[in-house]
Amino acid sequence: MNDYILLITMALSFALTVVISPIIIPYLRRLKFGQAIREEGPESHQKKSGTPTMGGVMIIIAVLVTTLCASYWFTPGSSNVHLFLVLFVLLGYGLLGFLDDYIKVALKRNLGLTSKQKMAGQIIIALVVYIILERTGFPTFITVPGTSFELELGWGYGLLILFMLVGGSNAVNLTDGLDGLLAGTAAIAFGAFAILAWTDQSNVEVTIFTLAVVGALLGFLVFNAHPAKVFMGDTGSLALGGAIAIAAILTKLELILVIIGGVFVLETLSVIIQVISFKTTGKRVFKMSPLHHHYELKGWSEWRVVTTFWTVGLVFAVLGIYIEVMFG
Repeated sequence: MNDYILLITMALSFALTVVISPIIIPYLRRLKFGQAIREEGPESHQKKSGTPTMGGVMIIIAVLVTTLCASYWFTPGSSNVHLFLVLFVLLGYGLLGFLDDYIKVALKRNLGLTSKQKMAGQIIIALVVYIILERTGFPTFITVPGTSFELELGWGYGLLILFMLVGGSNAVNLTDGLDGLLAGTAAIAFGAFAILAWTDQSNVEVTIFTLAVVGALLGFLVFNAHPAKVFMGDTGSLALGGAIAIAAILTKLELILVIIGGVFVLETLSVIIQVISFKTTGKRVFKMSPLHHHYELKGWSEWRVVTTFWTVGLVFAVLGIYIEVMFG
């Protein structure tokens, strides 16, 4: 696959997002699909109340159209199992997030779907992915980063898929709390997987897909950077979390995801640590979790928090690429 194909894919997705966003954002505003800000969040966020949410719809549309077009134009006749899976996960988790957002903004239930409903949907999608991979003879081993050591998991690989898709979607969702934070960190992480998938010509569909996501996220940032004109909502964050997990699975970079997605891991750990500490000792480790809120309450400006997290995400991405290229 030539370099110009990669650039065309990303540019097409970027352009499509930039073109459709000014059409969809006013529509979301007219439907009164405005973000409801949780009272327990930082007080400075209350001014964001009413900002259109569910902007993840723009990201999903751009990724879907670009991936299908690029795959048809550049890889005619290629195997479409990987293509089906990445789009199935994107749309499946996106639909789940859409229902969650719709309940919040249309039915005025601030917490959206119940945790059990959301978890059930995430598990069902993960099980479908496992069944398809198992029936196509997908390898069930994992490789330890930086070594040639392979561990065969057998049926346990299904549990890993379940953990990655459910855990990945929730971890990415937790990161979506500041203007441009998730869009920027996710663009960096997907870019890293695009580079790694590109080195393996058998993963051309994953390469196209991840580049389409990068382009869409950069286009979304035009409207989502501080001060945000639109939020992606769970429609976007759950879709992105599932998408990066399936990209890692199909490229056999399951454990590298922990490194490349280091920001998402830290955000999740901050919540886990906060909950355990408060329940066991009655004390909070952080001023507020997830981690980005902690730095806000320490007096950092929102833009400083976001750019710092982008930088940390870039460091994690470069580290993940370095380990895989040099030692994989």
